[in-house]
Amino acid sequence: MNLAVVLVSPKTSGNVGAAARAMLNMGASDLRIVAPRCDYKDSASRAMAVHAASLLDSAKIYATLKEAVAECDLVVGTSARIRADLAPPQHPAQVRPLVLAAQSAALVFGPEESGLNNADLELCRVTMLVPTAAYASLNLAQAVLLTCYEFLQAERPRVAGPTTLTEENALLEFPSRKTALSSEMEGLYGHLREVMMLTGYTDAVRARHTLRLWRVALDRGALSSAEVRLARGLLRQVQWKVGRVQAEGVEPGKAQDAPTEPQTGTPQSSS
Repeated sequence: MNLAVVLVSPKTSGNVGAAARAMLNMGASDLRIVAPRCDYKDSASRAMAVHAASLLDSAKIYATLKEAVAECDLVVGTSARIRADLAPPQHPAQVRPLVLAAQSAALVFGPEESGLNNADLELCRVTMLVPTAAYASLNLAQAVLLTCYEFLQAERPRVAGPTTLTEENALLEFPSRKTALSSEMEGLYGHLREVMMLTGYTDAVRARHTLRLWRVALDRGALSSAEVRLARGLLRQVQWKVGRVQAEGVEPGKAQDAPTEPQTGTPQSSS
């Protein structure tokens, strides 16, 4: 499995080294670090990494989380908090089928003292909660170890038996097709925001909250690349129509239709 572990702005080098060791224990090797606040290859980090020092040396460094996950088709964020306008965190057992079916999955962990913020979680198609007792704060390396185990070592078939999952918490089914990359979805969301503002669907004050609600709905659909292009084709038509109305001052219902793309092929992408 191609599973990347992404550490967002880690503060303590020892935690990075311990996380690398946890990755090696569970069979993961793709370490990505976003805006590190420490020397992640110093002596303290290497001491904690032990035989996983090679993962530190090969780690990829990014300025933003968006860049780190751009080419991933599934981004899983970890959080113990509930956000009102974002999808609620899922149990690892619910997320496992999605990870196993993905071509390039990323597992994202936030800074030690605060975890992932809302802007980071917006970039995640799924949010996962590691089950704990009342005290839910895990050390970074502990969280990496548990989640990598869940997806890399606990993927073997389990003994059949009764399940305690309720209907509302039933395991998610991942479609048997390749889903859109994170960069493609972010392009769609940026395009959608432009059209929202253009048509007056929302305003600058409410735009972020409104778009988060759309993210939850569309992420749940696990769109393919072709479906993203299809949606953006509709958005382009809306932009053309509104621009035509504004330019000529005609009624929207009487504006001549714009030339449409042939429907026999795959819709063309737009950046």
